[in-house]
Amino acid sequence: MMHRLVELPEAATISATKPMLTIEKIDTSNKAQVRRFISIPYQLYAHCPQWVPPLFVDAKLQLNRKKHPFYEHSDADFFMAVRDGRLVGRIAALENRRFNEYHKTRQAQFHLFECEDDPEAASALFEQVFTWARARGLDAVVGPKGFGALDGYGLLIEGYEQRQLMTMMNYNFAYYVKLVEAAGFQKEVDFVSCHLNIDTFKLPERVHSIANRAKERSNLVVQRFRTKREVIAWVPKLGRAYNEAFKNNWEYYPLTQREIDFLLENVLMLANPRLIKMITHGDDVVGFLLAFPDVSAALQRARGHLFPFALPNLLLDMRRTKWVALNGAGILSEFQGRGGNALLYSEMEKTIREFSFQDADLTQVAETAVQMRRDLVNLGGVPYKTHRVYEKHL
Repeated sequence: MMHRLVELPEAATISATKPMLTIEKIDTSNKAQVRRFISIPYQLYAHCPQWVPPLFVDAKLQLNRKKHPFYEHSDADFFMAVRDGRLVGRIAALENRRFNEYHKTRQAQFHLFECEDDPEAASALFEQVFTWARARGLDAVVGPKGFGALDGYGLLIEGYEQRQLMTMMNYNFAYYVKLVEAAGFQKEVDFVSCHLNIDTFKLPERVHSIANRAKERSNLVVQRFRTKREVIAWVPKLGRAYNEAFKNNWEYYPLTQREIDFLLENVLMLANPRLIKMITHGDDVVGFLLAFPDVSAALQRARGHLFPFALPNLLLDMRRTKWVALNGAGILSEFQGRGGNALLYSEMEKTIREFSFQDADLTQVAETAVQMRRDLVNLGGVPYKTHRVYEKHL
């Protein structure tokens, strides 16, 4: 069934051909509408043991045009599907102008898609995104893809039985694949996450030897930290290395300084500084390893709230968890052939063993990173979650 959807002013209601279903555009300055929009996944996944709720403060920030750095160069709008007065779905439409300028593309993105198993509602939401994109002269829609690196990429297509290890790795029900593909989307790229177990993840001594030679011959130094203040002192150089290390990645665009600061501020909020390592050459950061203790169980207990008891719970779980997420590892290309990769893998193993973690998740390695994926499998990593980014040409 075709829907005739017309874009109306903020907070207006858009009627679909079936009277029971409407698509509402969110006025992001209206707190009540923002609360309704962010409430949808908390309702959908209320009884799902694998879903980890984000903190309300983080969810609201994505709709805050004054505080989120994305809006300093780009734009987004948000829509809800309402059937007979009841929320049944939502979606965000984004235009990342810096990404499009860097890649010479005219893409829109969809993000924050959540929906009941309701094909009509899903179709109406996607049609609204297509209309939104065409009105801006954009010729394709890609997603799920969010406001930045912390939002995770793609729709979960394998690994539904596994709990989210971090809220920046998306979770969704299996029927979402059917809803997205019914809208005409096809695969763009997959991101694969690997499970590493301490009993099987053991580097050959040869790798450690190469890593040690890299430190001696290439003058590479591993910087370790005890306090967040020590990490903060390196943030500007880490930001430049982050931009440089991922410049050939599918998802890359040059982050602004505000986006780098925002990214690292969020990374450090619940980070253990001893799990953050940087590889330096002289005064420059040329590689990094960002590891995070798994606090997903504490986030589930918090149900989106940080206070009064959630923060102590999070801090306690940081100390007692046996899982760690390796979500941010990179080495500048000019050092990859000089033992830099070996040094990075060596530090991965040391991080897991030094802190007595039993399991690790290497989060979302793009299938285009062929060498890194091959290395991880050879070292005992087992692919166990796959997220797919889709594309539809308009």
